[in-house]
Amino acid sequence: MLDNMLRGTICIEDLEIGMSRDLTKTIEDYDIRLFADISTDRNPVHLDEVYARETIFGGRIAHGMLTASLISAVIGEQLPGHGTVYLGQTLKFLAPVRPGDDVTARVTVREIDHARRRVTLDCVCLVREKAVLKGEALVLAPSKKFD
Repeated sequence: MLDNMLRGTICIEDLEIGMSRDLTKTIEDYDIRLFADISTDRNPVHLDEVYARETIFGGRIAHGMLTASLISAVIGEQLPGHGTVYLGQTLKFLAPVRPGDDVTARVTVREIDHARRRVTLDCVCLVREKAVLKGEALVLAPSKKFD
């Protein structure tokens, strides 16, 4: 399941404090295996159920950066959207994401620096309304003046 209907660009001139966008994706076994291949992070806690059952997680979990990548999808596709340049991102991992979990990534505008075209965004990923990841992103937003 991937719910990412709003796509495009919101230029800095149209951004407002509190504006928010989100997407929801079911993290499937396929996603975890593909991410392991792409990232070359083949930690068995992600790929081997027998191994993972013996860890503090009690079973397989998705890569934290796979979950975080959903934030990037919201920023790059919705808020601010196409033309946005990442300047920085902080992340705090709060709980594991497991195969089959529906993850909602939500990005909310916290600060806007119009003179520098910089936008600070609060970022959160939720599973069953529980935060599994929180962070902050700093981006360079697209502008109507540069179209």
